[in-house]
Amino acid sequence: MDIQDSIVVVTGAASGIGRALAKRFDQEGAKLVVCSDIDGDGAQDTADAVGGVAFQTNVADEDDIRDLIEAVEEDHGPIDLFCSNAGIGIGGGAEVENEGWQNIWDINVMSHVWAARHLIPRMIERGGGYLLNTASAAGLLSQVGSAPYAVTKHAAVGLAEWLALTHGDDGIKVSVLCPQAVRTAMTAGNEDGVASVDGMIEPEDVAEACVRAIEEETFLILPHPEVLEYMRKKTADYDRWIGGMRKLNRAYQG
Repeated sequence: MDIQDSIVVVTGAASGIGRALAKRFDQEGAKLVVCSDIDGDGAQDTADAVGGVAFQTNVADEDDIRDLIEAVEEDHGPIDLFCSNAGIGIGGGAEVENEGWQNIWDINVMSHVWAARHLIPRMIERGGGYLLNTASAAGLLSQVGSAPYAVTKHAAVGLAEWLALTHGDDGIKVSVLCPQAVRTAMTAGNEDGVASVDGMIEPEDVAEACVRAIEEETFLILPHPEVLEYMRKKTADYDRWIGGMRKLNRAYQG
């Protein structure tokens, strides 16, 4: 896909990866970058930096996502690229209360479902479009210390796969972003955490990897290339991989 002259929507655009994506798409010559975030002032700040427009959107609310899509398409034109980027992380395991599980599920998974539900039919009708869904390396491997994060990011990867194989013949392109640690508000204060074992990269590095993948229409985006080898080791010998992850868990949770 050629980003130049396209209309792009980025959720979670107030900071971190979302803000870096918005700036990078602007540099690529996007016709319009729509900056969406639950932090309306932050979204506006990013929009001002890229000459775009801002929307305050709670991605945990399907109506907000539907309204965002409808407003952009009615006021500005068809969305060429939708980046479902907003996400959260929480710690804990099965003991996390239902409210916490539901909240992270809605933000990390259902927001992608709702964007697809309300946008894919429009894209199919006009011949195609592109979805970039932010997941995590935790969705390919796991996340020491957080069952809700590991589970929801696995689901996000699974959804992206399903959308790609189901709607590829309809002209819908899909990429899923799966980084390890990125220097954002989510990782602040935890720079030496388990996700940083291969180093922490900057949001701008992630945005660059996304632009290259979108240009090449590559499904899996791995800004940390080591993740690919971890995936191979996991599938080659699952029991040995579990043993290695238990050792990692002892090191960081013991």
